[in-house]
Amino acid sequence: MTEQVKKKALIAMSGGVDSSLAAKKMIERGYECIGCTMKLYDRPEEAPEAKAERTCCSLNDVEDARQVAFRLGMKYYVFNFKDDFKEKIIDKFIRCYECGITPNPCIDCNRYMKFEKLYERAVILGCDVIVTGHYAQIEEKDGKYFLKKAADESKDQSYVLYSLTQEQLAHTCFPLGGMNKTDVRKEAEESGFVNADKPDSQDICFVPDGDYAKVIETYTGKVPEPGNFVDKDGNVIGPNKGIIHYTIGQRKGLGISAPEPLYVCEIRPETREVVLGSNEDLMSRELTVADFNWISGDAPTEDFRCKAKIRYRQKEQWANVTPIGQDRVKITFDEPQRAITAGQAAVLYDGDIVLGGGTIQ
Repeated sequence: MTEQVKKKALIAMSGGVDSSLAAKKMIERGYECIGCTMKLYDRPEEAPEAKAERTCCSLNDVEDARQVAFRLGMKYYVFNFKDDFKEKIIDKFIRCYECGITPNPCIDCNRYMKFEKLYERAVILGCDVIVTGHYAQIEEKDGKYFLKKAADESKDQSYVLYSLTQEQLAHTCFPLGGMNKTDVRKEAEESGFVNADKPDSQDICFVPDGDYAKVIETYTGKVPEPGNFVDKDGNVIGPNKGIIHYTIGQRKGLGISAPEPLYVCEIRPETREVVLGSNEDLMSRELTVADFNWISGDAPTEDFRCKAKIRYRQKEQWANVTPIGQDRVKITFDEPQRAITAGQAAVLYDGDIVLGGGTIQ
């Protein structure tokens, strides 16, 4: 008898505990596994440990991933995707803020780096699947693939994966989708992983201190032109530092004294004006979404009801959905939502199943 050839899996290893345990799970499933870390950007300076712990892609992360791969007996590579990351993620991030839009670079990173560039590399290496430590689930039924929420809803990451296609889902594994984080850390510790207690990354990797404006100034070499804060009637309230410093719903850091709390309600890049108003002014029910990806591959032709959410940590809310062609939708929520923000993602859910998502206009 000829020996059955093992299926091969390419494991995206960030250096964190989740992707490390995902690798172990795939080995237990009988896959020949190859670990890899994507080198995405050069830090201007290596972040101090307190800050580095909050992000991914540091030198320490690469070393942690390498140690886990060695412990599991896996080959391990570092892939240089810096040019692609700058073009697809950082440059877009800067363009959006300069246009008064608030992007979500983590969604773009999943879309263009993990499930595009890394997918291409997996094909070159002859791998059958790519594997990440995301908390989400994939289910196949009658030849169709469904993206579903994680069993541990407190860690669910399905929102940032809405761009996945049928082909990508067919060649992707999320081994942690049915686990909770406590059990993941426990098994990692029992397995002797160096990163079992490592904190989860929280910040955008190339903005380790959360100062978006400083990063934009560093990359562009330009200081933004200041403008004015105005009220909804156009009356000048005071000066602003430049539109890249503000996002919809922001209250802190405005430098404006007023008898009532003021919030950023609108950003006007043409005039460099930032419109301030009350919390009530931030409430709205309708939005349009572009570049919409229907995970099934087929756009509905009629209006329907489902749940939707407009930010990662939000609970899904009931809404009416009107498809507009193949890649646009209008969403009308039953109840007003706070701070619907252009550039962020709106994602549709049918129970635990992700129907798709796109970019808020």
